[in-house]
Amino acid sequence: MHTYPCTVTSPLTPREVRDVEALRVLAHPMRQRILRYLRQAGPATSTTLARELGENSGIMSYHLRQLGEYGFLQEVTGRGQGRERWWQAAPAPVWIPREGLGEEAQAEASGLLFRPLAADVEGLERFRAVRGAMGEWGHGTWMVMRTRLTLTREEAGQLIAEQQDVMSRYQRHAGEAPAEARTVVAGFFVYPEPPREDVDDLGQPSG
Repeated sequence: MHTYPCTVTSPLTPREVRDVEALRVLAHPMRQRILRYLRQAGPATSTTLARELGENSGIMSYHLRQLGEYGFLQEVTGRGQGRERWWQAAPAPVWIPREGLGEEAQAEASGLLFRPLAADVEGLERFRAVRGAMGEWGHGTWMVMRTRLTLTREEAGQLIAEQQDVMSRYQRHAGEAPAEARTVVAGFFVYPEPPREDVDDLGQPSG
């Protein structure tokens, strides 16, 4: 999930989400799990998702309808029989702006920000535990990097834009990927350190 301004003009340009109801729908933990599953495994039915994610099929159908109503999922046309419906994640990533949101929308967005990061850290630990058995995929395919840069505001914006451009060049629909391709998780965040005098001893804004 992208939470920064985007300048990319590809077909996968992030969709900006500001509406509090849309953010509330997106913030539900099970709906986040649904979206992650569909992005990784491809289209699925509510029955499949209920089985894989350990949820009641009726409740799963409700979550899918909510995500579909707000455009986070798309129904796969021409697939399924009778009342069976197949769902896929909407191709464009989501951009939640960090400024200009109402108080309720800001609260929902704040809850969304760290859930994917926590899930990604757990995923990295699972990968590290089994990478010895993953053959060539366990070597030269991952990295953990943290650095501190001294930048102007314009340089920070340029860094973000360049990273967005790199990510966009590698994005594709799952159906367009070569047979040997796998899902690769890539994360990136940038923020300016607040001045020490603006933060109290507990890390909260002072005043």
